[in-house]
This record gives sequence, structure tokens and C-alpha cells, in this order.
Amino acid sequence: MENKKDQLVVVTGGTKGIGKAIIERFSADGYSIATCARNEDDLADLKSGIESQFKNRVHVYQADVSKKEEIQSFVEFVNLIAKQVRVLVNNAGKFIPGEIHNEEDGILESQIETNLYSAYRMSRGFIPQMIEKRNGHIFNIASVASLMAYPNGGSYSISKFAMYGMSKTLREELKPHNIRVTSVMPGATFTASWEGIDLPQERFIKPEDVAEMVYATFILSERSVVEDLVIRPQLGDL
Repeated sequence: MENKKDQLVVVTGGTKGIGKAIIERFSADGYSIATCARNEDDLADLKSGIESQFKNRVHVYQADVSKKEEIQSFVEFVNLIAKQVRVLVNNAGKFIPGEIHNEEDGILESQIETNLYSAYRMSRGFIPQMIEKRNGHIFNIASVASLMAYPNGGSYSISKFAMYGMSKTLREELKPHNIRVTSVMPGATFTASWEGIDLPQERFIKPEDVAEMVYATFILSERSVVEDLVIRPQLGDL
């Protein structure tokens, strides 16, 4: 029987929203955690809070995943922990609303670096050991914006369409190696991205609900995989 404390769940952007909820859910089942975020104080708070509540180990590293060299440093940090990376959750991302024809110059590059290249580079960092172990599960947190364009989506939608394409490609490449890949496409979820909007919380998905579905997908037998996980607010998209 596996020792869950020796299995690492790696989550990018783990201090808030969906990332934090996923960390809490896997921690509740005894897994060790490795996560990165840009804010050192937020990471310290996460580490102390999770370790105190769940009595597991949380390894934290300050990194901006839009920067290639900082992703490489985080991968090296995780590898030095000397635990098997059982799960990778490519969660880090940002949303900048706008329209393609009039958004500020550089927005596309910024969105692609954060929402696509980070997941691409992070996956490349951990896939070799997953292949060696013939075990692993990659969750790419995309969006319903990966499936359908909507007003004011701009470059964000472009980046999420591309992330979904990358995720589908990884699924085909990694299935012979017994590595599962799941694209997670939540609708409007009550996270920091929606701060200040004049809508009741009940109109949004709870981050904990997304985390619960990710975990339920993970614990299926190795004979099955959920390829696409689409979650929307009960009353529909915003």
C-alpha cells in the first residue's frame, strides 16, 4: 500500500482560489504538497495553515510562472524533495478582460506566458519522472472560455483555447505511459479574479466544488480517465 506522504501533489498558483482548494482537498487525504506563487507572505500563510490543519508537509517556493527561468528553479526545488510527483495541477493563470482589436499591446504575450507556456514548461519538467514511474496524473485548469468565445474574452480566450489544445495533445502522447491527463474547464468560480463584481456569491461556483471534482477524478481506477471536466454555475455562465 502506498504511503501518501511520499507522494507529491504539485500545484501552481496554490495560495488562492481553486489552487488552494485543491491543496486542501489532497492534504485532507494525507498527500504531501509542493506549490509556488509570487507572494512570499501568502506562501508562508498557506504553509502554516495547511500543515497545522492537516498535519501533512507543504513545500513552498516563490516563483513567477510566466518566467521560464523561475519555472526551471521551481522544478529543481521539487526534484530535490525526493518524492514521487503523483499529481501535477497546472493552475496558475490570470484573466485580463478586453477585445482583441483594442486591448493594450503586449496583453496577448502576457496571457500566453502565464496561462499556456507555464503549463507547457511545468509539464515538461515533471513528465520524465512520471514516464519512468509509469504513474502520474496531470490536471490542466483551463476554462469554459476554452470551449466557446465570449464578449470581452480577448487574449484570455486565445490562451485558454491553446491550453486546452495542449492538454488534449498531452493526453494522446502520455496514454501509452499510463499517465492520465485531464482538462478542467470551470465556469465563473468565486476567486480573486471576480473581486469587486456586484453579484452574489451564490451565482458562482465554489472553488471547493472544483477541488472535489478534481479529487474524484484522481481516485478513479487506473483503467479509467476523465478527459474533460466541465463545471458551470447552476444558473449558467456569466
